[in-house]
Amino acid sequence: MADLIYLLAALSGVLVGFSLGLVGGGGSILAVPLMVYVVGVKSPHIAIGTSALAVAANALAGLVNHARASNVNWQCGGAYAAAGVIGALAGSTLGKAFDGQKLLFLFALLMIVVGALMFRGRGNEGVEGVVCNRDNFPKVAGFGFGTGVLSGFFGIGGGFLIVPGLVASTSMPIYRAIGTSLVAVSAFGLTTAANYAFSGLVDWPLAGSFIAGGVIGSVTGTAISRRLSAKKGTLNAVFATLILIVACYMLYRSWAALAA
Repeated sequence: MADLIYLLAALSGVLVGFSLGLVGGGGSILAVPLMVYVVGVKSPHIAIGTSALAVAANALAGLVNHARASNVNWQCGGAYAAAGVIGALAGSTLGKAFDGQKLLFLFALLMIVVGALMFRGRGNEGVEGVVCNRDNFPKVAGFGFGTGVLSGFFGIGGGFLIVPGLVASTSMPIYRAIGTSLVAVSAFGLTTAANYAFSGLVDWPLAGSFIAGGVIGSVTGTAISRRLSAKKGTLNAVFATLILIVACYMLYRSWAALAA
């Protein structure tokens, strides 16, 4: 039985890592429901802490691949992540104190919002060679802190929010924002995981299996991303539909648990 659980965790990691590498987001928000409903983790808080660690590791794998392709703006990514880490610490501390089933219910509502946002196309060409300086740092930091709070509270990577946040605050091209977002996704995930681990809310062996699968998925997703850049809108729509379906299922399960 234990072998099956670790196999399910690895397969779930493949899906999350693949999405992170392919479209820079969407998959990480599936990590918690995959942990709860596929792998079978009973405690929502352990699912959040464990998935945060796994998502961070998977994002790091994707970041390495995007960096090799010179697709990361380190200056802007670092500024965004620095502000977001503070938000992630605050958000994860609040999340630990929140009722687990209520947290899953709110998580499902967020997923619906995310699904709707992902249906909005990523057609903005953006500006190459943007820099982060004193002029735009307050805007970058503001977006970073806000997405960090949500990332920490729900134990997600937040790539689906970070990518549009980077575009809005810096005007960088969408493909550059996808690679750069993984700097913040990694930082937010590690901050949240460390906070949960401090309270004993991380299943380390399970996280290891999830990470192993995620590395494979991330490498594959990044490779395909470069070949299918013209079809990102279609891919976003597919992932958005999947997110909405999972969100509806989570609303049903968590509402039933709260009403019991």
